[in-house]
Amino acid sequence: MIDKKKLIWIFISALLAILTVLAVLSQAGSMSIQDLKDALVHAHKGWLFLAVCAMLGFIVFEGEAIRSILRNINYKRSFGQGFVFAAADVYFSAITPSASGGQPASAFFMMKSKIPGATVTAVLIMNLVMYTLGIITVGLICIFTAPGIFLNFNILSRILILLGYIVLILLAVVFIMLLTRGEILRNIATKALRLLAKLKLIRNPEAKIEKLNHKMLDYKDCVEQMRGHKKALISAYLWNLAQRVSQICVSVFMYMALGGKMKHAYAIWVTQSMVAIGSNCVPIPGGMGVTDYLMVDGFKEIMEKAAAFQLELLSRSLSFYVCILVSAITVLVGYISIKRRERME
Repeated sequence: MIDKKKLIWIFISALLAILTVLAVLSQAGSMSIQDLKDALVHAHKGWLFLAVCAMLGFIVFEGEAIRSILRNINYKRSFGQGFVFAAADVYFSAITPSASGGQPASAFFMMKSKIPGATVTAVLIMNLVMYTLGIITVGLICIFTAPGIFLNFNILSRILILLGYIVLILLAVVFIMLLTRGEILRNIATKALRLLAKLKLIRNPEAKIEKLNHKMLDYKDCVEQMRGHKKALISAYLWNLAQRVSQICVSVFMYMALGGKMKHAYAIWVTQSMVAIGSNCVPIPGGMGVTDYLMVDGFKEIMEKAAAFQLELLSRSLSFYVCILVSAITVLVGYISIKRRERME
């Protein structure tokens, strides 16, 4: 499941993570890793527990979103399977450019649970639509409830946030077109097969194109079936909205755990929401570098600079790096379980 190209990106992602943390620490003055450890030791344990729960919610809620779509097209899967589907997406999205590896990895586990490929494709595209609409909704909430916070960011940060929002809107349009105009997806796949044939990477492309056309009929049927379940679509949207809110809440709970004031909690939430939007403007795994820059820039307008760096490092470590670790362990366990089951069959 992990080829050489993925291994290269894992290495690049790890290197980017190390460089990003070192860069933030270098800007944080006298702050050290020991200072961060001490801050966690003295943090309020109740708020810290909620921060961990919010981090896990990012995986759990995506799994539930996928399950809610599958359930309404007669593919019921367990909570554990949904968690693995989501963890695969989270992990491989975090280590590949533009999150390109997330959906294929999730599709691998879904097909291993005996869900047809065409159905998997339709479900994942539908979930991507809802995921994108979820973060767009968060952005609209922030604009209408706290527009002034956007102006707290410097001009570069504001540009990055606006670009991120434009990218999200364009992605939503593309995903919706793929669902409503199946011929677009078929034409893209057909051209890709012909290109691979010209490059001598595949043989007998016409047979593969004919097989693709049959798969597209199944894809179209699956999409039509999903459209007939409006409650399922609303449920998937709400789960994805909960996923985005949960991830953003990590920073809020971490802020409170470090002794923050309740009156600033919503400002932290809005700031982190805008950071999440801005991180979509670059095709870097996890938006590393950009996300950290935006977080520090936004937080330092609410608290002292040293506290802003501390909050950024701790909340980012939990919401991204620890989340990736949990997802990686889940993917490994899930993969071993599949191989063990295949040997027994």
